[in-house]
Amino acid sequence: MLDQFFSHISFVDIFNFCVFLAFTICYTYQLYYVFVVLTRKPKQLVAKKNHKFAAVISARNESAVIGQLIHSIKVQNYPSELIDVFVIADNCTDNTAEVAREAGAIVFPRFNTEQVGKGYALDYGFNVIRSQYADRGYEAYFVFDADNVLDVNYFREMNKTFDNGAVASTSYRNSKNYDSNWISAGYAVWFLREAKFLNQARLTLNTSCAVSGTGFFVSAKIIERNGGWKWHLLTEDIEFSANSILEGERISYTPTAVLYDEQPVTFRDSWNQRFRWAKGFYQVFWHYGARLAKGIATNPKGSRFACYDMLMTIAPGMLLTIISVTFNAIIIALAAAGLMSTGVMVASSVSSICFCLMNYMVFMFMFGVLTTFVEWDSIHSTTGKKIRYMFTFPFFMLTYVPIALVALVKKCNWKPIKHSINVDVQEFAESESRRERA
Repeated sequence: MLDQFFSHISFVDIFNFCVFLAFTICYTYQLYYVFVVLTRKPKQLVAKKNHKFAAVISARNESAVIGQLIHSIKVQNYPSELIDVFVIADNCTDNTAEVAREAGAIVFPRFNTEQVGKGYALDYGFNVIRSQYADRGYEAYFVFDADNVLDVNYFREMNKTFDNGAVASTSYRNSKNYDSNWISAGYAVWFLREAKFLNQARLTLNTSCAVSGTGFFVSAKIIERNGGWKWHLLTEDIEFSANSILEGERISYTPTAVLYDEQPVTFRDSWNQRFRWAKGFYQVFWHYGARLAKGIATNPKGSRFACYDMLMTIAPGMLLTIISVTFNAIIIALAAAGLMSTGVMVASSVSSICFCLMNYMVFMFMFGVLTTFVEWDSIHSTTGKKIRYMFTFPFFMLTYVPIALVALVKKCNWKPIKHSINVDVQEFAESESRRERA
């Protein structure tokens, strides 16, 4: 009977089983993260001292939104004399610099069409601050995007994390415009899931978190040690995270520091942004993947798992899906062209494609449902839209498949995304209070 069973197993079956096994081995630990979050709460911190901070904002043609971000920094429940705001007006062709100055920021215009990208702009800003404002004694630098808005207690909560010894920390990333459409909702759920079921679990387990674009601080000691911001890949945030872990630094997370971020609402903008992210992740994997793999065995024991976790974060896991679908599609195409006549393998390929895509959709639907219900009070929308967007979230995530595939072969050029949404953060305060008490 075994001989008969194995006689029906083809190399297609073996290949698909290996892909499924690799995916399972690599990412099952994230299900444990869910268990940790649902059964344990992060430790509450208390600050003994208020520290001196600089908020650094890289902005390109962001006159419509940057004023509100600066205002949200100026009205923090934190001593205003301990926060200075710096804006790098990066290759702007509008009045971003003027709006930022009027709102109370110190502005550095930058014009450089060769070194393009947020990483280069941040490096320029840090170097100017270090040379011209060194006497102000900044202990840490906060990095924000111009479209962000901060909860009034943001700096107070992040100060607790810094005061307790963190050299870097990310924060809780919520969205201004969850209910704009299915695209913005897809982003919002993804970032909420990242905050709750990745970074909060990492915090609880005392391993390193990962910085995600905006809403984080870095100790001035790290900036000084590196001579500025030396991370210039397309996803400089992930590059910084990978490099920090390799150097034995632990990135923390502050779940009570809430930041609101504007999400794209058109598929074109979403494609351009996520294409850049996908390309950037490939870059980070290429530059840091081997060192992280080595670090799993050779780094000090306290950071070995962090190396593994970061490797899985930057590893092109989506490629496993792409490879499986592409491989099986080739088998079907060869059969259709008459170059292969093995009906069993064709049937296996068809079923494997369906199984792969269906599994991905089901997995994403489960995460979307879980995130939505756990973070229900933090999602600012109607009940109907919250339920509706749980069902569209898997389709939003499915669009990552062609994006990741194109990013393998196409060159990426930075393309601006227009931001225009302003919100009254006070409208969100009550729901955030409910979230913190939960």
